[in-house]
Amino acid sequence: MRCSFPEILDFIKIMNRMANPEQTTALEEAASKADVDPFKVLITTILSQRTKDENTRKASDSLFTHYRNAASLANASTRHIEELIRPSGFYRVKARSIISAARRLVKDYNGEVPRELEKLLELPSVGRKTANCVLVYGFRIPAIPVDTHVHRIANRLAIVNTKAPEETELELRENVAQKYWLSLNEEFVMFGQRVCRPVRPRCIICKLKRCCSWYRSHRAAGEILWSVEEEPIKKKIPTSSRRAASRH
Repeated sequence: MRCSFPEILDFIKIMNRMANPEQTTALEEAASKADVDPFKVLITTILSQRTKDENTRKASDSLFTHYRNAASLANASTRHIEELIRPSGFYRVKARSIISAARRLVKDYNGEVPRELEKLLELPSVGRKTANCVLVYGFRIPAIPVDTHVHRIANRLAIVNTKAPEETELELRENVAQKYWLSLNEEFVMFGQRVCRPVRPRCIICKLKRCCSWYRSHRAAGEILWSVEEEPIKKKIPTSSRRAASRH
C-alpha cells in the first residue's frame, strides 16, 4: 500500500520521538543555537561525511574552539587542523577540504557563506547534499539534502523510484510539498539511524510496514526480520526445506 508523504512523515516523527525525544543530528544541534553560524554549518557538514554524528560533534567542537570563522581557518596549519578533526575520520582529506573552502570564502565572499545554491556548489568539496544542508540548517531556506539515509528510505517507502541520490532529490522536489522540506532531512536521517537501517532494519517496531515495499518483498522471500532486541524473529527457511514442504 502506498502512503502519502504527510502520513509517512508523521509516523517517522512519532517513532523518532519515541526513541529519544531529545536527540538530534549534529547539524540540527549546530542550527539550533541562538547564534547559528552558516560557516560552522558548512564546515560541520564537510566533517560529517562518512562518519557518525558523535564523531562529527567531537571534531567540530574541537575545531571551533580554535577557529571560529573563515578568516582564521584560512590561515590555519594543515597539521593542526588534522589533529583537531581526527575523530571525524579521513582527517587529512577533510583538513585540506575545509581550509580550501575557508580560503575561497575569504577570497570571494569576504568570509561570509553565500545563501545561493549555485554559489555554494562552486566551493571546494561542496556537492549538492552539502550545499542543501547549508541552506536548510544554516539559513533555514527550504531545500532537500539527500544522503544515504534519505535515498534509502525514500525508495523503500516508494516515495521515489531512483538509483542515485541526485535523482532522489529531483523526484522529492517534484513530489513533496515545499512546506515539508526543512524537516525532511533531519527526520529521515534520525529514522535511518534508529529504525530503517541499511543492514538489519528494525522492521518489527516500524509503524510504516504497510507502506514499505522493501518490507513486503523481503518478508515474501522469507528473509530474516529483526526486532528491537537485535535478535532475528523469523529464521530464513532453507530452499531445500521449502521445496520439500511444497511436495506435501
